[in-house]
Amino acid sequence: MDKKTVGLIATIGTALLCACPSFFLCVWGILGITGTPIDTTVGGQTTSQPMAPGLGFALLCLSLIGILIPVAVGFFTLRKKDDDGIVDADSFDPPADNDPLPPAS
Repeated sequence: MDKKTVGLIATIGTALLCACPSFFLCVWGILGITGTPIDTTVGGQTTSQPMAPGLGFALLCLSLIGILIPVAVGFFTLRKKDDDGIVDADSFDPPADNDPLPPAS
C-alpha cells in the first residue's frame, strides 16, 4: 500500500475514534462549566444537580487533546518529506562565477 493511502486511512480512523467522541466531551465540559443541572435517575428517583466545574474543565481539556490527535496524525503522515536526505542536483542553480573549486582535503 502507498504511504499516502496508509496516512489517509490513519487520519480518518483517528478522526472517527478520537475527534468524534471529543466533540461530545466538549459539550459535557461546557455543561459542567456553566453549571447547568443534569438530571440523573437511580433506582427510579430522579435528581437534578450541576456538574462540578473542575470536571467540566477536565472534560474540555480531554476533548482538546482528542481533537488534536487526528490533526497531528494527518500532519505527520501526509506531509511531504525529503527522500532520506538525498539532494537532487538538478534543483540547484550552478555557481554564478566560473572560478575553480578548491581542492578537497
